[in-house]
Amino acid sequence: MTRPASDRSLSESASRASSPSEGLRNPILDTDSYKLSHYLQYPPDTRAVSAYIEARTGGDMAYVLFFGLQMFLMAYLSRRVTAVDIDEAEEIATAHGLPFNRAGWERIITVHGGYLPLEIEALAEGSVVPAGIPLVQVRTTDPELYWLATYVETALLRAIWYPSTVATISHAVKQTIRFALAKSAEPDVAKAALPFRLHDFGARGTTSFEQAGIGGLAHLVNFQGTDTLTALLYARRFYDEPMAGYSIPAAEHATMTAWGEAGEADAFRNMLRKFGGPGRLVAVVSDSYDIYRAVQRTWGDTLKEDVRQMGGTLVVRPDSGDPTTVPIDVIEMLGEAFGVTVNSKGYKVLAPEVRVIQGDGVNPHSIAVILERLLAKGWSAENIAFGMGGALLQKVNRDTLRFAMKANARLDAQGRWHDLAKAPTTDKSKASKAGRLAVYATDEGQTGWCRLDDLGQRVNLLRPVWREGKLLQRTTLAEVRARADEMPAG
Repeated sequence: MTRPASDRSLSESASRASSPSEGLRNPILDTDSYKLSHYLQYPPDTRAVSAYIEARTGGDMAYVLFFGLQMFLMAYLSRRVTAVDIDEAEEIATAHGLPFNRAGWERIITVHGGYLPLEIEALAEGSVVPAGIPLVQVRTTDPELYWLATYVETALLRAIWYPSTVATISHAVKQTIRFALAKSAEPDVAKAALPFRLHDFGARGTTSFEQAGIGGLAHLVNFQGTDTLTALLYARRFYDEPMAGYSIPAAEHATMTAWGEAGEADAFRNMLRKFGGPGRLVAVVSDSYDIYRAVQRTWGDTLKEDVRQMGGTLVVRPDSGDPTTVPIDVIEMLGEAFGVTVNSKGYKVLAPEVRVIQGDGVNPHSIAVILERLLAKGWSAENIAFGMGGALLQKVNRDTLRFAMKANARLDAQGRWHDLAKAPTTDKSKASKAGRLAVYATDEGQTGWCRLDDLGQRVNLLRPVWREGKLLQRTTLAEVRARADEMPAG
């Protein structure tokens, strides 16, 4: 008995979805529905289209740290379009109520081996530039497939705005912590402490494995502390970094409350015995019942000698209450119990066997408030580290830094480029840039942009990184980190 066509398509889709190599990745469908009809909307003499991506001015930050394109190129754009993709996409598009450019997609297979005929230029990843600077520019290379430049907007823009936004937020927090450490800690202490002062706690708050890997790695451009294991895998796969971040043994409420409230001291003692030792750090969440009692009585009295004799460092983690006051209270209580020294900057430093990490209610604003209050009370910023979760990897969107991708030029049949741009009178901040673009460094070390025709003898910082299925330049995480650290915001 022959199955109905609809049954066959469902079966084929299920087979594709169960295949580790294919999954749900049909590149033809990695776009917005309305783009399926756009190949019919350009002027008939169009032979190429150019488009660019920027973080427009007026967002939450005045600058952007560009990162993440290489992941997309290697993981997605390098995948060939297949005949199975075309059949599936045509069926879905037709049933969805939209036209389908079968001839165009078949040409991609027969003429281009399944790779999209695109050339992509980009700034070097890790570049820190003012908002409004073009980060990426893409153009088509096949005159018959001019519509592809904007067809890939959905996937390409998403691949850039998310990791760049996370990296930018992480970078901004790094500057806040850097300033506080420079003011309140010895230079050698500040230098050693900074890479580990913001820890990624965000994996469980992301929407997917993929988001955890991409966002987690974006954070690791600036710091080396993370509990997002997926980010380490992404660093290996896409940026040639064997070990991008580090963590330490740490308790959670499940392991602490398993001992019961009466056994909290035993739970704490077990952490010291199992994970303590010379040069080791162990983090213990201490608010399962009463954070102040745990710090003053249990850590500061009952287990005081255990902590001192451990040989390493206990990191106390408060995890509830007002995040701008509780960790400071904990630091002061630990100071009373374990002692304090004063460094050359005149700030108090806890005994080396105790420190604090605040991982609840942490965001760029609360970190700045905590550090400001901590320094105002005479404590060095070296006494505290931060764990940031949802505010780092999840509480962002495309509008956080006002990312957009817009067409900027069209090539006609006579080989002439025509400007494309929008200039809505109702919102001038959404005006786009016209003409093929270039980015350059000024004599003062700043970054500017201009039309490609006006570049003159200046070097274009938008370099080709991808052409028709080939990765032209590959960067490492070490290079990205060095570039981002050399280019602080300002």
